[in-house]
Amino acid sequence: VQLQASGGGLVQAGGSLRLSCAASGRTFSSYAAGWFRQAPGKAREFVAAINWSGSSSYYAESVEGRFTISRDNVKRTMYLQMNSLTPEDTGVYSCAALEPSRYVSGRYAHPGEYARWGLGTQVTVSS
Repeated sequence: VQLQASGGGLVQAGGSLRLSCAASGRTFSSYAAGWFRQAPGKAREFVAAINWSGSSSYYAESVEGRFTISRDNVKRTMYLQMNSLTPEDTGVYSCAALEPSRYVSGRYAHPGEYARWGLGTQVTVSS
């Protein structure tokens, strides 16, 4: 499976953006998936993850209650709805696919566990 993130842009603090992660290949529905972000000079940071069916999800504490991860396996697309954005949310957002067993075992927050990465999309939040 190959992934491509889109939907980033420049937004004012308090605003919203919706990111999309489009997958190619018929196996997308077999994978769990996640969103990560990386700010300049900082390590890649876990944002959210979702299981293969969309029935389960996890969030980083910093985005809990503001971001919502979802997926549409028919469209082979995962989404990240981001509300109440702050300048601290600025970064390159990337999506990746994860083996279901690694999601179930709780390893969804570790970027090294993900096998497939898409090109990221830049999100910039101005104050």
